[in-house]
Amino acid sequence: MAPKQINGKGRTVAEPSFAQTTIQGLTSAENRSVVTAIGLFAIGVTFLHSSWAEILLPA
Repeated sequence: MAPKQINGKGRTVAEPSFAQTTIQGLTSAENRSVVTAIGLFAIGVTFLHSSWAEILLPA
């Protein structure tokens, strides 16, 4: 016997947007080490590119 069809309003679940997916990916626990490493690298490059890098030069 075939199953009966149910007529009525069904709830459709929208796919998450690109921004939501990206934020969930960046904040997930399994990606924490990669995100931390990229962040520290960016901070290091910014520091070395700034005028504060002169404090590393010998006198």
